[in-house]
Amino acid sequence: MSQKAKKIFTYALPFLAVAFSILLYILIPESGKQKKTAHPYFLILNVIAAVVIAVFYAVSVFSKKMNSKLFYKLPFYAGLILFLALLNTVVTKTKLLPVLFFPSLDRITGLLWEQKFFLAKNFMFSLGLLSEGFVFGLAAGFATGLALGYNRKVGYWLNPVTKFLGPVPTTAWIPLALSVFPTTHAANVFLIAFAVWFPVTLMTASGLQSVNKIFFEVSETLGANTFSKIFRIAVPASLPQIFMGLFYGIVSSFATLMAVEMNGNSSGIGWYINWQKSVMQYDGVYAGLIIIAFMCSLILTLLFKVRDRILVWQKGVIRW
Repeated sequence: MSQKAKKIFTYALPFLAVAFSILLYILIPESGKQKKTAHPYFLILNVIAAVVIAVFYAVSVFSKKMNSKLFYKLPFYAGLILFLALLNTVVTKTKLLPVLFFPSLDRITGLLWEQKFFLAKNFMFSLGLLSEGFVFGLAAGFATGLALGYNRKVGYWLNPVTKFLGPVPTTAWIPLALSVFPTTHAANVFLIAFAVWFPVTLMTASGLQSVNKIFFEVSETLGANTFSKIFRIAVPASLPQIFMGLFYGIVSSFATLMAVEMNGNSSGIGWYINWQKSVMQYDGVYAGLIIIAFMCSLILTLLFKVRDRILVWQKGVIRW
């Protein structure tokens, strides 16, 4: 196959995958086990996917960089469409998997559409709770890491406390937090902040301690004060490790968010997943998991964008 033919085939791959998915959906009869939906949502999703890819094709004509990125991703998009098509075929057209735990993609996509406003409300609640806890945890972790990494006298007292409290799983603090704090919301914010605090503290302190001492000696010779040595030398030199702590903190905060929203909350994606599980509606459970995955991926992507913008010299070292 010539290079030109390979390129044309690659561009056609997503549309061939969508066509194959639609044929599987229409031609193979259903097993009759799955609950019927008001509309063929998975079929509509395939059509939307083809339209979106076509729009990206049209836009990429005017951007060489975007065209290159799109061309690189096309086999993955085609593979994802085929995987979903085969999964939906196994779930809806055969009796191999239990219907209760493996709902059809029609039901999952239909629920995402029909409950979009309710799910959006829960998404915003989870995002607000996560943001609040993350900000407090980041501030506390940065301050603690700064004290541990820069001042040995402070580190003498704080280091044992950090080593004792930090490794304790955040979920182990749930009963105590619910007892100590006046409201469930305040307890949940504390628990998320605690999940972020330890990795940020650890990586900030590690980054500060690894800064070459010569930098401080030269800055003192040039007349730098303590503030300048910390915020113009130590912190900038430690930014790669601080961002690493942020990434670890984000992952920990998501795990904690799911745990705390299942304890006493009446909103949030974690609460929604727990509620759907309790009423044996697993299409809602999968819908909630999709939203959580989207939220986590979105936040990590934004954080990597910020990191690449600040640490230009390290761009591409760690990709997302």
